[in-house]
Amino acid sequence: MRMTRQRKAILDAMRKLKTHPTADELYRMLKRSHPRISLATVYRNLEILAQEGFIRRLDLGGSNQRRYDGNPSPHWHVHCQNCGKIGDVLIDENIDILSRIKSSEDFDVYKVNLEFWGLCPQCKEKLQKLQEKEESQWQKNR
Repeated sequence: MRMTRQRKAILDAMRKLKTHPTADELYRMLKRSHPRISLATVYRNLEILAQEGFIRRLDLGGSNQRRYDGNPSPHWHVHCQNCGKIGDVLIDENIDILSRIKSSEDFDVYKVNLEFWGLCPQCKEKLQKLQEKEESQWQKNR
């Protein structure tokens, strides 16, 4: 794989981000500093970088938007079921899920896609404020 200027710009941007952008989101970010880059170039190069192992393509259940992760090392993700934010979950690699699956069913397992769902801190805070407001309203109306 040849590392073109545009491919390098995409890879550099992905490695700096702590978020998990879609190709469209990354394109909008890159367009400011690279006005001649096209959306098709971003899509194509994200796929190439993922295939080559420089970044990860996230195929998320329950979402029709493909996202990308600049951190290719093994880790999982947590999703906010309210706003869609995605965070990294770093778990000790000594968890022996693959050998347990293999020993229990005699499968050869090559990939694990473990996803966690919940509420991010911002959505949790909003929900708590809403509940407090509703409770206060209820108390007034009693």
